[in-house]
Amino acid sequence: MAFLWTAGLTPPSFPSLSGNFQTDVLIIGGGMAGVLCAKKLQDAGVDTVLVEGKTIGHGITKGTTAVLTAQHDTLYQDMLQSSGSEKAGLYLRANLHAVQQFRHLSREIDCDFEEKPSIMYSLNDRAKMEREAKVLATLGFQADFLTETPMPFPVAGAVRYPGMAQFHPLKFLYGISRGLPIFENTFVDKLDETTALTKNGSIRAKKIIVATHYPFLNSHGLYFMKLYQKRSHVIAFENAPDLGCTIEDVGENGFYLRNYNDLLLIGGGDHRTGKQGGSFRAVREFAARNFPKAREKYVWANQDCVSLDGIPYIGPYSPGLENVYVASGFNLWGMTTSMIASDILTDAVLGRKNPYAEAFDPGRSILRGQLLANMGTTLADFLTPTAKRCSHLGCALKWNSAEHSWDCPCHGSRFDAHGRLIDNPAMRDSHVE
Repeated sequence: MAFLWTAGLTPPSFPSLSGNFQTDVLIIGGGMAGVLCAKKLQDAGVDTVLVEGKTIGHGITKGTTAVLTAQHDTLYQDMLQSSGSEKAGLYLRANLHAVQQFRHLSREIDCDFEEKPSIMYSLNDRAKMEREAKVLATLGFQADFLTETPMPFPVAGAVRYPGMAQFHPLKFLYGISRGLPIFENTFVDKLDETTALTKNGSIRAKKIIVATHYPFLNSHGLYFMKLYQKRSHVIAFENAPDLGCTIEDVGENGFYLRNYNDLLLIGGGDHRTGKQGGSFRAVREFAARNFPKAREKYVWANQDCVSLDGIPYIGPYSPGLENVYVASGFNLWGMTTSMIASDILTDAVLGRKNPYAEAFDPGRSILRGQLLANMGTTLADFLTPTAKRCSHLGCALKWNSAEHSWDCPCHGSRFDAHGRLIDNPAMRDSHVE
């Protein structure tokens, strides 16, 4: 696979941990959420250290399409029904504030920040689009209902969010990481209360933030039941039009698009990790139908961590784990959610009340239909007769022919053809040969 955002970019370099260390706050995970937390805590004068198992930004962040938007499918009408207008409003305002913070920080960082409206459309459900626009109006945000979009085909209806944006995620991440206390190639094997243990030393902290995409502590928080992971496939095309916006189809198996310089990025073919789905073939077929002159330049896939109700888990890791915090379940909207996580968790560390924290509380009810789906998938996979097992909780691994990896349908761990760990929550390699 060839990732667009890493092309031609020289990453910063940070040392590895050697020996024992002590700090007030330890952040585990060097993606966008972890680095933003480190930046804000350092700016607040808090003694902070971040550790990353590999190198910063080279996990999930390098595969994002880097859209900065409060437009998260039709989540607002869903939240209005399930959680009420207060929490739906908190979620909206948190994401709008996150976009504004990226806008502000990008003035000092060369990261190709661009103002772009976000448009979502439905091919067959006009009423759903009208309803979302009305819900947003009741929440205090003026989105526009449309019947035409820049796409080369008719739609039933669409909603346009003005004032959204896009950027180059690694240019931004590398820019804000300058001067931060970071240890790379420092993999945390386990936690002993608030002491992190690695092969080359330990870090003792007063508080810990776990920003590892998928939480790795199985004995607390029930995240192995509350989360599942999805693969999404992206191709960047040359010789394709500039749409002038970021845009997505909200239907099942829909596609999402944005431009970057002279490229058109098209994503889709989503499926639960370890399951079958459209993969790159679906993206190529969509492009061939709608942009027949487009030529492939970059091809990659990424992994999204999905919560039970579509809302991330940001806050205390679990009631039984004092002074440990989590940021996970960002669904398909990791950029604005990373900024929200940095706000909420910085305030938590400092003992301040955050205005948005209630909407993202990890301790909220897990009684959702997706819980049963997660449990059913896990049970079925445990009963699969195979010796190829995930080192996380023992689920049967499935071969991913599109990416040549062994994937876990239960919780989304991934391993290369020789069993070397690619994606967590697994913490070690698996035997697959």
